[in-house]
Amino acid sequence: MNQTFQVPTNGKGTYDITREVEDFVSGLDISSGQCCVFTPHTSCSLVLMENGDPRSRRDLEEYFERLVSEDTPYFIHTDEGPDDMPSHIKMVLTNPSTTIPIINGRLTLGTWQSIYLFEHRRASHQRTIIVSVVGV
Repeated sequence: MNQTFQVPTNGKGTYDITREVEDFVSGLDISSGQCCVFTPHTSCSLVLMENGDPRSRRDLEEYFERLVSEDTPYFIHTDEGPDDMPSHIKMVLTNPSTTIPIINGRLTLGTWQSIYLFEHRRASHQRTIIVSVVGV
């Protein structure tokens, strides 16, 4: 069972997509399985992150800005601007997908976990999310 939805972004940052994924899973007639969430882009990623304090996400974003700086002089893949190559590296360091177990018909996220689209580009984008569930 699959579902695709779009997430509009307004530049760099984390965008909570937990509700959309949970709504899809809860509408299925399964009690146990796996939920794979995937984004088919090379300049954004998915992360499981704390949802209790928004400052934790801001710290994550700041960390990645410093880890992979846009002013790195040896980057040569900059055709789409200074955030081009850094966005690809940030995607590789995180991941374009995540898998979450389903138990008793629900995602087994921890109390303080949510699923976030992590946008690495400065410009606004329309990002695709694909949710694929297998289960019984």
